[in-house]
Amino acid sequence: MLLPPLALLRRADAAAVIGTALTLKAAGLGHRHIAARLGRPTATVRGWLRRFAERAGVLRRWFTTIAVAVHADIPPIEPVGVFADAVASIGVAVAAVAWRWPMLLTVSAWEIANAVIHGRLLAASDPPQWINTSRLWAG
Repeated sequence: MLLPPLALLRRADAAAVIGTALTLKAAGLGHRHIAARLGRPTATVRGWLRRFAERAGVLRRWFTTIAVAVHADIPPIEPVGVFADAVASIGVAVAAVAWRWPMLLTVSAWEIANAVIHGRLLAASDPPQWINTSRLWAG
């Protein structure tokens, strides 16, 4: 089944809502304040934040790689913490994608990020790997 960019794999809430929660956590808010602000159950928001924290290092590397592949002159991300660095790398990757393909600015930044990672922002498995099919037998 194909997911639209606004839906995350196995999540009922839209990518923009979950992305807002991740951004607020990176800014220093706790899960109770985030849940109250978004009107979502505390346990749900805590689950999003825990899953993202478990995958933050992998996601930071993944989105940094995407950003550099799309636009080599990206600004460096100042290290703050693994969680905040992962959120910042998503922002940089989305900015690079939007710079390269400005027509994508019709959707939210979190929908772009979600589309890039095939809905697996909070999935248990690693992000999908790119495969170069144009040079299968290149040495």
